[in-house]
Amino acid sequence: MSIKTLIADDHPIFLEGLKCLLRQEAFSFLEVVDVATNGVEAYQKVKQQNPDLLLIDMNMPEMDGPEVIKRLRKEGTEIQVLVLSMYDQPRLVRTAFKAGADAYLLKNKAPGELKKALSALQKKETYFGNGVFLNETGRRKRFKAADASYERSDQYVNQHLLTKRELEILNLIAEALSNKEIGKRLFISDQTVGVHRKNIMRKLGVTNTAGLIKAAHDHALI
Repeated sequence: MSIKTLIADDHPIFLEGLKCLLRQEAFSFLEVVDVATNGVEAYQKVKQQNPDLLLIDMNMPEMDGPEVIKRLRKEGTEIQVLVLSMYDQPRLVRTAFKAGADAYLLKNKAPGELKKALSALQKKETYFGNGVFLNETGRRKRFKAADASYERSDQYVNQHLLTKRELEILNLIAEALSNKEIGKRLFISDQTVGVHRKNIMRKLGVTNTAGLIKAAHDHALI
């Protein structure tokens, strides 16, 4: 079955280019059912047509992308959301994921990365595009020791029994690194990273990476 897709973007040239791209054989698993050129229209068409996937820009007229996502999530609308944006500022990336986005991809990347993002969503995984980070540390340089994060939220950390190693891994997850990449950075196996990731999710009471990142952001752990 094809994935019913709605595209929301207020730039006509980009919108038409994306429609043409998604008609190619590499994206044959998608069916573009409609487009929207502002946030209100995007919200209404999602409610009317019940698509499986929403590709949406951050900055939209009448209602911005995060507000559209937030309203859909609040109403319990089951749709996967991939944000396509020109903006790589961590503050905006955090805003998108806090609203309920499943993936964030920069518009200046090659079509191959869009295919990777869509493949991740098919597996119910969260996707951070190349160059997308949740914090300035990840954007500018490699991760520093987790002590600062540990001190910023002592009460929350102690309440949930998070270890320094788990905080290290949590910050590296926020840099959109895979288990394998985190393992190389910390000189441990990716299987060990996977165990830590599951333990962190269990302790914070979340079931997926998006929920993990939201909880970490809300409590100043990243």
